[in-house]
Amino acid sequence: MALSYGTLDFIEGAVISAVILLNIVLGFVQDFRAEKTMKSLLSLAAPSSHVLRNGKIESIKAENLVVGDIVKLTTGIIVPADLRLVESANLEVDEALLTGESVPAAKDATTILSGEDIPIGDRVNMVYSATTVTRGRASGIVAATGMQTEVGKIAAHLKDSGDTTTGSNWFTSFFKKVGRGFKSVLGLVGTPMQVKLSKFAILLFGLAVLLAIIVFSANEWRLHNEVVLYGICVAVAVIPESLIAVMTITIAVGVKAMALGNVVIRRMAALEAIGGVTNICSDKTGTLTQGKMVAHKVWIPHVGMLSVQGATHILDPADGQLAMDDEPFDRLDLASQPKCQAFKPLLDAVALCNFAQVFRAKNTIDEKVSTPGDWTAIGDPTEIALQVLAMRFSRGKETLLNQGHLSAVVEHQFDSSLKRMSMAYKHETKGEVIVFAKGASEAILPILNISDKERNEIEPVLEKLASEGLRVLCIATKSVSEKQEHALSDRAFMESGLKLEGLVGLYDPPRTETLDAVKKCHGAGIMVHMLTGDHLSTATAIAQKVGILDISTQTSQSVMRAQDFDALTDEQIDSLPNLPVVLARCSPSTKVRMVDALKRRGAFSVMTGDGVNDAPALKRADVGIAMGINGTDVAKDAADMVLTDDNFASIVRAVEEGRRLFDNIQKFLMHLLISNISQVILLLIALAFKDNTGNSVFPLSPLEILWVNMVTSSFLALGLGMEEAQADIMVRPPRDLRVGVFTWELICDKMLYGTFAGVLCLVSFIVVVFGAGNGNLGEDCNEAFNETCNVVFRARATVFAVLSFLLLVTAWEVKHFSRSLFNLDPVRFPGRLSIFKALTYNRFLLWAVVAGFVITFPVIYIPVINTVVFKHQGIGWEWGVVFGSLVCYIALVEAWKSIKRRFGIWSGKGQTFSIDPRGSTTV
Repeated sequence: MALSYGTLDFIEGAVISAVILLNIVLGFVQDFRAEKTMKSLLSLAAPSSHVLRNGKIESIKAENLVVGDIVKLTTGIIVPADLRLVESANLEVDEALLTGESVPAAKDATTILSGEDIPIGDRVNMVYSATTVTRGRASGIVAATGMQTEVGKIAAHLKDSGDTTTGSNWFTSFFKKVGRGFKSVLGLVGTPMQVKLSKFAILLFGLAVLLAIIVFSANEWRLHNEVVLYGICVAVAVIPESLIAVMTITIAVGVKAMALGNVVIRRMAALEAIGGVTNICSDKTGTLTQGKMVAHKVWIPHVGMLSVQGATHILDPADGQLAMDDEPFDRLDLASQPKCQAFKPLLDAVALCNFAQVFRAKNTIDEKVSTPGDWTAIGDPTEIALQVLAMRFSRGKETLLNQGHLSAVVEHQFDSSLKRMSMAYKHETKGEVIVFAKGASEAILPILNISDKERNEIEPVLEKLASEGLRVLCIATKSVSEKQEHALSDRAFMESGLKLEGLVGLYDPPRTETLDAVKKCHGAGIMVHMLTGDHLSTATAIAQKVGILDISTQTSQSVMRAQDFDALTDEQIDSLPNLPVVLARCSPSTKVRMVDALKRRGAFSVMTGDGVNDAPALKRADVGIAMGINGTDVAKDAADMVLTDDNFASIVRAVEEGRRLFDNIQKFLMHLLISNISQVILLLIALAFKDNTGNSVFPLSPLEILWVNMVTSSFLALGLGMEEAQADIMVRPPRDLRVGVFTWELICDKMLYGTFAGVLCLVSFIVVVFGAGNGNLGEDCNEAFNETCNVVFRARATVFAVLSFLLLVTAWEVKHFSRSLFNLDPVRFPGRLSIFKALTYNRFLLWAVVAGFVITFPVIYIPVINTVVFKHQGIGWEWGVVFGSLVCYIALVEAWKSIKRRFGIWSGKGQTFSIDPRGSTTV
């Protein structure tokens, strides 16, 4: 721009200024829209709170809290505001960000503090915003929100003090700020792919300067207007002006597409990386399955097996049929038959050792008639299922507490390492304390007061229930005297010498779409691993149902208990021919070891999680995905993505979208670079074409190049960025993330296609000038039109038309790097006329191509604009040269594609791929 104004060429200077301004405006608008989109999507993953309002528990966003709200806290929740506790049970909070203490602080709502200057760390009846509940549960009244919280006060101090940059002095700080700002301006801040493309753009800028120097050197550094203009022309030709704008728009479209597929992107780098995953490590409950537990079978020692069948409204206690040892069973028999009295202790245990709430959401006219919407529940799906089981026999928690004179005295929350929980209730009239415990079989059996004979009777039942795909819980109780009540605070004492009341088998049916999603993964060369806390037999049964395990190829190492896996050293794990496909009884530390084992095998892994303890694995995985419905705030904060529906199929859709995004970025990169390469080849060779005054005559004017790069190519590239996923996108092996977007195929193709286009443009210029024009290059035809420039201006218009039309066809050719233009999508559009369907389904690209063809004509023929602005004029017979060049270009491109298909160069023809046992893919 400066050179144009310096040579007093105000038209070109003004147009280049307009292009720069347009780039700035487009970039700002797209970045602003993308930022708004990201903020709106991130709000879906923002911390939410369970608040008591209008007598009901509501889930609202943390920013909508007001002073006086009553907030419920549970393990894994990030505290949304400063709260004064009114109720607490075994509550521990990580306050490291406020106090610096690495150990979670114990909290107690009953503590009353005296004095005013009590340190934050000693305020045991308060919890503070942004801290994390690591254990227990509580309720608290909001005392401060926003900038009034303790964290907000710190933020206010930081804001008041300004953004200080560490450095030895203000001079160093100033230059660090300038450096960061300069990097931001150059685009060196962002996702890895954005930074890589920005570096590529800077490289092209350096190349533009180098080419300008070549132009000046070819003219022996006689820098008069003609030479400077030619230098500008070459410099403009090598830079893809619309690259960053198209990239921004494409990523914004990808983010929205992910959101529509129930995946919220928290970190933009994950959007680029998800398409290259080789292994997915998924939880079972709620991800592969529906996450809607139903108490399917209940076994009572010496009594028999009670089963619940045909339950469709899982929260409705009256739904479903009961059977006792396969015989119909009436729930009223619980009160009438002595044999059935043995069920009461188990039902009481599952109801009282439970934090879930199940209740009717609305009053109906006929209380005997229920619909699915009448019932609602709050709590863990397992505890909800157990609460519904107790309510089937009118022994729900609320009923027992109201009628049984019971009050909770001690509770030990569920511990992922112990895999059990227990609660103690005091019977006010009997003066005894009853302990209820539930947990996994391996966690409860060792603390039971039973003989070896009784243990041997239980184990076959456990195996039978687990083999049916049921999650089995052991229910146990014991009674202690009032004198021993104080000893119950010792978990080891409370959870010992228990009596087994029975087993409950819970069923979580697989999602209907999971089987197809797993098949898609296997077809795409992605290994799926199931890491679950369930029993080995349960995990195996579910894995077989959803297609993760193939019975015909299953080995002893395909399915492992986490204890056995954790007992192996890293060397032993690495020596395994296959990593386990299913890990049962999995702990959070097992997930971390699995991620590390995959990384050592060169795999690129996705890890899902929902709990506080899953955060390390989510952080360590290449892409961490948290559950949006059942996931804790800590897990969401550690993850790169959040599933709003907790569905495994959404992960597969995210992988598909990631692959589509990568493919489309390659497509529009290819198109933009073909345009630049062809222009550079044309202009450098054309240095040899000198007019009567000895100056090189450029075959394209700077404004023609800007028009092609900014108008013609930009919309075509944008259309390529919006391409739908190819039909074979999920039957290809994962791409190598180490190679990046600039693959050898892209590099070779762009050089060949660019050379084809550049040579054809050059030939068309030669045909017009040295054919019908007899080599008349006129005088000073680079600067303005005169009577000697007729041939040059017609030749320039011909080259402009040839380049424009070649780029329009290239937009369709690069839709697939190896398939013929006449057979682009044989799966979706078979038949002889498939080309028309394949070229028209992307309406944006179709209209961009049509508009590109149409708009070429007024640019060439509108008087004054053509000669004064673009420095060309209308043509006639030269259209034959244009269409001849177009046919030759298509033939050359199709010939190269045919060679690639014939010899299997990059296209993969005749190749198959299989999943490498070590986690990578073999072609």
